[in-house]
Amino acid sequence: MKILIVGGTGMIGGHAALRLQRKGHRVVIGGRRPASGGTPLADLDFLQLDYIAGDTPTSALSSFDAVVFAAGQDVRTMPPDADYESYMWRANAEAVPAFFAKLRDAGVATAINIGTFYPQAAPAVAANEPYMRARKAADEGVCALATESFRAFSINPPWVPGVVEGLPSVLWDPYLRYAAGRTDLPEFAPPGGVAFISCASLSDAIEGGLARGEHGVSYLVNDENLSFEAFLGAFFTAFGRTPPKVEEGREHPVIVDLAISWGRGKSLYYDANPREAALLGYRRHDIVRTITEEMVPEYRRREGF
Repeated sequence: MKILIVGGTGMIGGHAALRLQRKGHRVVIGGRRPASGGTPLADLDFLQLDYIAGDTPTSALSSFDAVVFAAGQDVRTMPPDADYESYMWRANAEAVPAFFAKLRDAGVATAINIGTFYPQAAPAVAANEPYMRARKAADEGVCALATESFRAFSINPPWVPGVVEGLPSVLWDPYLRYAAGRTDLPEFAPPGGVAFISCASLSDAIEGGLARGEHGVSYLVNDENLSFEAFLGAFFTAFGRTPPKVEEGREHPVIVDLAISWGRGKSLYYDANPREAALLGYRRHDIVRTITEEMVPEYRRREGF
């Protein structure tokens, strides 16, 4: 199968791209800029495209059997001079379904949108937050495009820890520095917790979705629910350090209040639908292994200690 991974230069898309290549698929990664040197992603074929600009011709997409879209926009990717609410809506609610419509018109048979868990797991929170509202609209717009000949659907993950060899992570490197004791920040864990899915587990779900995903469905996936104390503790333990204890009443220096949109001290847990989890075929309870066997060793290698 010839597969395009849009956002394939990032962690989620890159991990899926490398997995699918190892399984014998012909994989092309797409984005505004090629993959950084020093990662195995740089060895994959690259298609330059900007889905927000919408100027990719259908002829550039018509040779692909399937497309995985892992390039949804959030505050980290927003241009510095952009208005938050209007950019989130344009880049997600409008541009993502428009890109999927172009995939349909190009004759692509299968297209997977990698969305986010918030609209399904915390609809009351999502209704009041521009990013979450826009991602919900993108999910609904993608699924509405599904036809008998165009298998479009979404896989909506929670927080996704993981690593691609040689690829720094603006999201997870601060956690790794913190747990390694390479900061002067106060060491404690905030109360509460959230659902997680490892990159490996999400790649399982993507692979299963390519094989068995259903037209027009939004799959809410979950590897496991963990407290922030347990999650941070896994990083500290992997570095051979004593895990921090929970402290209440102040903002955490790494898991900041902005990231805990459902409220400091609260948990956002849910159970995946058993039928959907079995259909997608993803592994469970993979977070501690991912931290211990992948994220910490790769961080040590990159940082030279």
